[in-house]
Amino acid sequence: MANTCAEMVGTSPLVAELNEEQKAMLADLVTCRTLADGEVLIREGEVSNELHVIAAGGLAVTRNTGSGDWVTLHVLRPRDMAGELGFLDNLEHSATLRAVGPTQVFSLRRDKLEELLTSQPLIVYRVMRAIVREVHGILRRMNVQYVELTNYITKQHGRY
Repeated sequence: MANTCAEMVGTSPLVAELNEEQKAMLADLVTCRTLADGEVLIREGEVSNELHVIAAGGLAVTRNTGSGDWVTLHVLRPRDMAGELGFLDNLEHSATLRAVGPTQVFSLRRDKLEELLTSQPLIVYRVMRAIVREVHGILRRMNVQYVELTNYITKQHGRY
Protein backbone atom coordinates (compact mmCIF):
# COMPACT_ATOMS: atom_id res chain seq x y z
CA MET A 1 0.00 0.00 0.00
CA ALA A 2 1.06 3.59 -0.60
CA ASN A 3 2.76 5.23 2.36
CA THR A 4 1.95 8.92 2.23
CA CYS A 5 -0.87 11.10 1.03
CA ALA A 6 1.45 12.72 -1.51
CA GLU A 7 2.30 9.27 -2.93
CA MET A 8 -1.38 8.34 -3.16
CA VAL A 9 -2.24 11.56 -4.98
CA GLY A 10 0.86 11.44 -7.19
CA THR A 11 -0.08 8.11 -8.76
CA SER A 12 -3.76 8.83 -9.36
CA PRO A 13 -5.44 9.66 -12.67
CA LEU A 14 -6.73 12.84 -11.02
CA VAL A 15 -3.29 14.44 -11.41
CA ALA A 16 -2.38 13.10 -14.85
CA GLU A 17 -2.01 16.61 -16.31
CA LEU A 18 -0.39 18.27 -13.28
CA ASN A 19 3.29 19.00 -12.73
CA GLU A 20 5.03 18.08 -9.47
CA GLU A 21 4.38 21.45 -7.83
CA GLN A 22 0.69 21.30 -8.72
CA LYS A 23 0.46 17.71 -7.45
CA ALA A 24 1.92 18.84 -4.12
CA MET A 25 -0.61 21.68 -3.90
CA LEU A 26 -3.46 19.26 -4.52
CA ALA A 27 -2.05 16.74 -2.02
CA ASP A 28 -2.26 19.47 0.65
CA LEU A 29 -6.03 19.69 0.08
CA VAL A 30 -6.95 16.00 0.34
CA THR A 31 -7.68 13.72 3.26
CA CYS A 32 -6.13 10.25 3.20
CA ARG A 33 -7.36 7.28 5.15
CA THR A 34 -7.37 3.52 5.40
CA LEU A 35 -10.70 1.70 5.52
CA ALA A 36 -11.11 -1.65 7.26
CA ASP A 37 -12.69 -4.57 5.43
CA GLY A 38 -16.42 -3.90 5.12
CA GLU A 39 -16.20 -0.28 6.25
CA VAL A 40 -18.61 2.02 4.41
CA LEU A 41 -17.17 4.98 2.50
CA ILE A 42 -20.39 6.21 0.85
CA ARG A 43 -23.97 5.38 1.81
CA GLU A 44 -26.77 5.03 -0.72
CA GLY A 45 -29.15 7.99 -0.47
CA GLU A 46 -26.69 10.34 1.23
CA VAL A 47 -25.38 13.57 -0.29
CA SER A 48 -21.66 14.31 -0.23
CA ASN A 49 -19.41 16.85 -1.86
CA GLU A 50 -16.37 14.56 -1.75
CA LEU A 51 -14.55 12.84 -4.58
CA HIS A 52 -12.63 9.71 -3.59
CA VAL A 53 -9.76 7.97 -5.37
CA ILE A 54 -8.71 4.45 -4.45
CA ALA A 55 -4.97 4.15 -3.84
CA ALA A 56 -4.94 0.50 -2.72
CA GLY A 57 -7.51 -2.22 -2.09
CA GLY A 58 -11.02 -2.08 -3.49
CA LEU A 59 -14.54 -0.80 -2.99
CA ALA A 60 -17.65 -2.88 -3.63
CA VAL A 61 -20.44 -0.86 -5.21
CA THR A 62 -23.56 -2.28 -3.55
CA ARG A 63 -27.31 -1.62 -3.58
CA ASN A 64 -29.96 -2.63 -1.08
CA THR A 65 -32.48 -4.99 -2.70
CA GLY A 66 -35.24 -3.74 -0.43
CA SER A 67 -35.45 -7.00 1.49
CA GLY A 68 -32.42 -6.25 3.61
CA ASP A 69 -30.01 -8.01 1.26
CA TRP A 70 -27.20 -6.29 -0.60
CA VAL A 71 -26.15 -7.00 -4.18
CA THR A 72 -22.68 -6.12 -5.48
CA LEU A 73 -22.87 -4.34 -8.82
CA HIS A 74 -19.18 -3.70 -9.40
CA VAL A 75 -15.85 -3.62 -7.59
CA LEU A 76 -13.71 -0.49 -7.92
CA ARG A 77 -9.94 -1.01 -7.94
CA PRO A 78 -6.86 1.18 -7.39
CA ARG A 79 -6.84 4.39 -9.48
CA ASP A 80 -10.65 4.30 -9.81
CA MET A 81 -12.64 7.31 -8.67
CA ALA A 82 -15.77 7.13 -6.52
CA GLY A 83 -18.43 9.69 -5.76
CA GLU A 84 -17.58 11.79 -8.80
CA LEU A 85 -21.19 12.49 -9.76
CA GLY A 86 -22.11 13.61 -6.23
CA PHE A 87 -18.98 15.76 -6.24
CA LEU A 88 -20.19 17.45 -9.43
CA ASP A 89 -23.95 17.72 -8.89
CA ASN A 90 -24.51 17.37 -5.12
CA LEU A 91 -27.27 14.77 -5.59
CA GLU A 92 -27.86 11.62 -3.53
CA HIS A 93 -25.53 8.68 -4.06
CA SER A 94 -27.19 5.78 -5.88
CA ALA A 95 -25.16 3.03 -4.18
CA THR A 96 -23.24 2.17 -1.03
CA LEU A 97 -19.48 1.69 -1.29
CA ARG A 98 -17.83 -0.79 1.10
CA ALA A 99 -14.15 -1.61 1.47
CA VAL A 100 -13.07 -5.00 0.14
CA GLY A 101 -10.17 -5.78 2.45
CA PRO A 102 -7.98 -2.98 3.81
CA THR A 103 -8.41 -0.08 1.39
CA GLN A 104 -6.59 3.23 1.11
CA VAL A 105 -8.40 6.22 -0.37
CA PHE A 106 -7.86 9.91 -0.62
CA SER A 107 -10.77 12.32 -0.65
CA LEU A 108 -11.12 15.81 -2.06
CA ARG A 109 -13.94 18.09 -0.95
CA ARG A 110 -15.44 20.29 -3.64
CA ASP A 111 -15.07 23.47 -1.57
CA LYS A 112 -11.35 22.76 -1.12
CA LEU A 113 -10.87 22.49 -4.88
CA GLU A 114 -12.94 25.62 -5.44
CA GLU A 115 -10.58 27.54 -3.11
CA LEU A 116 -8.00 27.24 -5.91
CA LEU A 117 -10.22 28.87 -8.55
CA THR A 118 -8.73 32.34 -8.13
CA SER A 119 -5.09 31.49 -7.42
CA GLN A 120 -4.65 28.24 -9.41
CA PRO A 121 -7.39 27.96 -12.07
CA LEU A 122 -5.25 25.64 -14.22
CA ILE A 123 -5.17 23.03 -11.44
CA VAL A 124 -8.95 23.20 -11.09
CA TYR A 125 -9.41 22.93 -14.85
CA ARG A 126 -7.10 19.92 -15.17
CA VAL A 127 -8.61 18.11 -12.19
CA MET A 128 -12.09 18.68 -13.59
CA ARG A 129 -10.93 17.34 -16.99
CA ALA A 130 -9.73 14.18 -15.22
CA ILE A 131 -13.11 13.78 -13.52
CA VAL A 132 -14.98 14.28 -16.81
CA ARG A 133 -12.69 11.72 -18.50
CA GLU A 134 -13.55 9.21 -15.77
CA VAL A 135 -17.29 9.81 -16.06
CA HIS A 136 -17.05 9.63 -19.84
CA GLY A 137 -15.26 6.27 -19.62
CA ILE A 138 -17.97 4.91 -17.34
CA LEU A 139 -20.67 6.12 -19.74
CA ARG A 140 -18.92 4.49 -22.71
CA ARG A 141 -18.66 1.14 -20.89
CA MET A 142 -22.33 1.34 -19.89
CA ASN A 143 -23.34 2.09 -23.48
CA VAL A 144 -21.41 -0.93 -24.77
CA GLN A 145 -23.01 -3.13 -22.11
CA TYR A 146 -26.45 -1.77 -22.98
CA VAL A 147 -25.98 -2.54 -26.68
CA GLU A 148 -24.69 -6.04 -25.89
CA LEU A 149 -27.63 -6.72 -23.56
CA THR A 150 -30.13 -5.38 -26.10
CA ASN A 151 -28.59 -7.54 -28.82
CA TYR A 152 -28.71 -10.55 -26.52
CA ILE A 153 -32.36 -9.99 -25.63
CA THR A 154 -33.52 -9.31 -29.18
CA LYS A 155 -31.04 -11.77 -30.78
CA GLN A 156 -30.19 -9.21 -33.44
CA HIS A 157 -27.28 -9.24 -35.83
CA GLY A 158 -26.87 -13.04 -35.65
CA ARG A 159 -24.43 -12.70 -32.76
CA TYR A 160 -26.22 -14.80 -30.17
